[in-house]
Amino acid sequence: MATGRFRSEPPLVLIVGPTASGKTSLGIKLAKQYDGEIISADSRAIYRDLSVGTAKPSVEEQDGIPHWGIDLVDPGERFTASDFQQYANTKVAEIRARGHVPIIVGGTGLYVDAVMYNFEFPDEGNDVERREALMAQGLDELYDYCSKNNISLPENKKNKRYVVNNILRKGRSLKRKHELDGNTIVVGISTERDILRSRIEKRAAIIFRDGVIEEAKKAAAKYGWDNEAMTGNIYPLIHDYLDGRLTADELEQKFIVRDWQLAKRQLTWLRRNEHIYWANLDEAYTYLTRRLDELSNL
Repeated sequence: MATGRFRSEPPLVLIVGPTASGKTSLGIKLAKQYDGEIISADSRAIYRDLSVGTAKPSVEEQDGIPHWGIDLVDPGERFTASDFQQYANTKVAEIRARGHVPIIVGGTGLYVDAVMYNFEFPDEGNDVERREALMAQGLDELYDYCSKNNISLPENKKNKRYVVNNILRKGRSLKRKHELDGNTIVVGISTERDILRSRIEKRAAIIFRDGVIEEAKKAAAKYGWDNEAMTGNIYPLIHDYLDGRLTADELEQKFIVRDWQLAKRQLTWLRRNEHIYWANLDEAYTYLTRRLDELSNL
C-alpha cells in the first residue's frame, strides 16, 4: 500500500463533480490510502451551523481524515472565491509540508478553477455602501442593470453575491493560467442521469431524517432568514413550509428538484474544463491510484 511518500512534493489531487455524485466518499477512500487530507470546495459547506442542509460529511463519515474548508464563516459573512483561493492555497502548502497529499473535493466550479488556474481576481470594489445598495436590490433589478451596461451574468446567476461581484468588477473577466502545474491530478465523477437522480432523492430523505427542519429553525433564530447562506439551497423552502405555504411532501419534492438543478448547473460549468479526466466512481479510483502510484517512491 502506498504511504504518501513521493519522489518530489506530494501532488495536488482534485476530485470534482455534481452534488451527490459520490466524490466525498472517493476522496476519503483515497486519503486513507495515500496519507491525504481533504479540502472541501463547496460554497455551501463554508457556513457554520448549517450542516444537515448542506450535506457536510459527518465526523463518522470523515473517518478520521482531516477535513478543511468547512465551517469557516457565520451565515451572512462575506466569503468570496478569492477568499477560498487564498485559504485553499495556504492549506495545500501546509498539507504538503506534512508530507501528505492535498485532495480538493467539491462541485463549486469557481472555487475549483480559482485554485487550478491561479485566477487573478480584479478588485471587486471596496465601496461598502455601493455593495450594500446593490445587495438590497432584487435579482431582476440587477439583471436589468447588467443588460443595460453590457455586463455578463455569472454562471450561477441566481446567487446575488456573484451578480453583484460582476457588477463591481464592471464585467471584467478573471486573469488566469491556461495550463495546469505538472504535479496536479484532476478527475471528474461522471454519473448516469438516472443514478444521479436516485442518489439525490435518497440523500434528500436522509437530510429530512437527520433534522434539517430543526436546524433551519435554530439557524434562522440566530441569523435570520434573509442572510445569504439561507437564501439558497433548502432553507427558503423550509421557510415556506414553516409558514404554511408548502406541505411536507411538497417541501421534499421541491428540494429534490432544486438539488437536481444544482447538479446540472455544476456539470455545465465543469464540463467546460478541458483538463478534467471524467470517469465513473470505480474508474476514477483506478485512475487516481495509478497516477499516484506512478509518482510514489514505493
